[in-house]
Amino acid sequence: MPADTPSVLVVEDEPAQREVLAYNLEAEGFRVSMAENGEEALLLVAEETPDLIVLDWMLPNVSGIEVCRRLKSRTETRGVPIIMLSARSEEGDRVRGLEIGADDYVIKPYSVNELMARVRTQLRRTRPATQGETLEFEDIRLDAESHRVYRGEHTLKLGPTEFRLLSTFMEKPGRVWSREQLLDRVWGRDIYVDTRTVDVHIGRLRKALGQHGGEDPIRTVRGAGYALG
Repeated sequence: MPADTPSVLVVEDEPAQREVLAYNLEAEGFRVSMAENGEEALLLVAEETPDLIVLDWMLPNVSGIEVCRRLKSRTETRGVPIIMLSARSEEGDRVRGLEIGADDYVIKPYSVNELMARVRTQLRRTRPATQGETLEFEDIRLDAESHRVYRGEHTLKLGPTEFRLLSTFMEKPGRVWSREQLLDRVWGRDIYVDTRTVDVHIGRLRKALGQHGGEDPIRTVRGAGYALG
């Protein structure tokens, strides 16, 4: 599975439903991780921020609503889309879920096909490069479909790793990515690569972006990682 494949965290305490969700998400081509309660979900997110979370309302220990509230209150996870699953169908419950920060609210029992469509919709909003769209930041333009990068009027020559790095940065300008997060996103969690390799490829990306002049858009955050802008 490509390293830049979107990752989805499924948080569901009922094993059968958890497995069904995981099976269908993997069939759609997503990387899937699973948690059976709120505490485990928060720990997994702290280890690696997923691209999207499918979150059940009724969870043991820490409820889905509380998990959603905590994640949406943190700068580093505020932008992660959350699809809330719940058997609560009253308007007041839906409103509460959305007001606490959920990006979508799906009532149980639900159509798996509809849920997969909602997942794709949320990812189009937060990870447009995975949908073959064009990303822009200042004078840099990345065409994901043609796999080309432009800066101003010039076409830039980037290697495949540098392209994936730039795509990751341009999906969320301003976000600080740690070396470990970049390793997971660009190289993949199943491949062992030393964190220093990230620095080498960041250097190559900077050189490529400066082929025809212009300021270096990549910011080094001491002790934290790298960010675009």
